[in-house]
Amino acid sequence: MSSLKTKRAEEKVIHPKEGKSSARPSWPEYFMAITSLVAKRSTCLRRSVGAILVKDKRILATGYNGAPAGLKHCEEVGCLRENASIPSGTRHELCRGLHAEQNVIIQAAFHGISIRGATLYCTNKPCVICSKMIINAGIKKIYYEEGYDDPLSDQMFAEAGLEVTRLRT
Repeated sequence: MSSLKTKRAEEKVIHPKEGKSSARPSWPEYFMAITSLVAKRSTCLRRSVGAILVKDKRILATGYNGAPAGLKHCEEVGCLRENASIPSGTRHELCRGLHAEQNVIIQAAFHGISIRGATLYCTNKPCVICSKMIINAGIKKIYYEEGYDDPLSDQMFAEAGLEVTRLRT
């Protein structure tokens, strides 16, 4: 367990408005604003999360958290996690929904879009399950707004050489 503490990703924190004279958003601000809009499509009763993949300043795919396509949403059948009193950040497998990061990767694959070398914008910091998918998908950079502490995810991102940046809006 001590090795987790020694090999954590060094995170940058960007405060977009500091020292800025123009109303025009930076590219990271622009894409994070779109990501926040994508999160509004979420069907999760606990948390709305959005994700987009970008390469060469072009959006490749979008995703939000919720039940798989064609299945009833938690709004209709209730939240398994809430009903079982499962704390946030634990037992991810006990949920009808997919994470936004999983959905954005799946959407790109479904439509035949290569995401190798892309940047992920996500309203929340990816969990360890999503971090493994992100690494294997060849995503190289992550911007996020909020998130819970996940030391194993941080360690894996650091080991894989991913740049992880918190973007405060």
